[in-house]
Amino acid sequence: MSFDAIRGQEHAVGILRRSLAADRVAHAYLFEGIDGCGKMLAALSLVEALFCGSSNPCGSCPACRKMVGRHHPDLHLLEPEKGVIKIDRIRDIQKELSLRPVEAPKKVCIVSQAERMNQAAANAFLKTLEEPPGSALIILLSDTPTALLATILSRCQRLRFNPLPLEIVTGLLLAQGVPADQAQSAASLAGGSVAKGMAILQEGFLARRREIVEQVIGLTPRDFALLTTTAERLGHEREQAQEVVEVLTLFFRDVMLSRHGSNPTVNADLLEVVERTASSLSSGGILERLEAVLSAGQSLLRNVNPRLTLEALFMALAVGN
Repeated sequence: MSFDAIRGQEHAVGILRRSLAADRVAHAYLFEGIDGCGKMLAALSLVEALFCGSSNPCGSCPACRKMVGRHHPDLHLLEPEKGVIKIDRIRDIQKELSLRPVEAPKKVCIVSQAERMNQAAANAFLKTLEEPPGSALIILLSDTPTALLATILSRCQRLRFNPLPLEIVTGLLLAQGVPADQAQSAASLAGGSVAKGMAILQEGFLARRREIVEQVIGLTPRDFALLTTTAERLGHEREQAQEVVEVLTLFFRDVMLSRHGSNPTVNADLLEVVERTASSLSSGGILERLEAVLSAGQSLLRNVNPRLTLEALFMALAVGN
């Protein structure tokens, strides 16, 4: 693990490198940014540099070798269990951090998805931040820092990790053996996250997206029976309905771009469908459909029945087809 392996986060990495060089590493950090943008890699790189004693870890000393498998006795990783971090896990970590390091100059705790601490856990953890053991380093990782207690935020040095540029996500997917066309499509949908790009590929999202677009775009008011059965099938579960809304939001955004002479930014692999839709609708018609999709998304957030939400959406999209 080396800072050199972290792509697209030069600002955050630069701050960490300078802190190491000046021997002024903070006692607590909050690395904030979307999942899959390099927060964990940066945290592990910082720890390895501290344990190795060099801002450029050698990769061959005992400390570096133990860090490869995350087996170092002074490294403690805390992750949610069943979606939550409970107080008993925090108490275990507090006991560990109160002890002297076994081998390294510091004991380190990395808390992944720190916003998943429940109220009791967060309050208990706050005490550790207020009175940190002298040999402890705490690194919180979070994609929604606003969900953390303000008092926790105020006691951490915050570093922002930005979504990765499209070309970096594409390159990282290609490096993992993903075919070029799939890497480009997944990266365009991943929102700057390598983890989301891999999930898109592994979960068959690209095939589902094509199916959703082709079925919905072809609906007309005369196909009322098909419209309702499609809504029932795609709106069987709320998460599935939200996926449909996400797909259609990005699709009609690209349709609008195509209408005004720009290339699609997300749906390049559906170029023929995008261009055909753009040529069949006016700019006003595209905007009306995009507004209908966004309205459906708001309805789902208000817990409106997902099947009825999609049925109303499909009817609005079918008008004029």
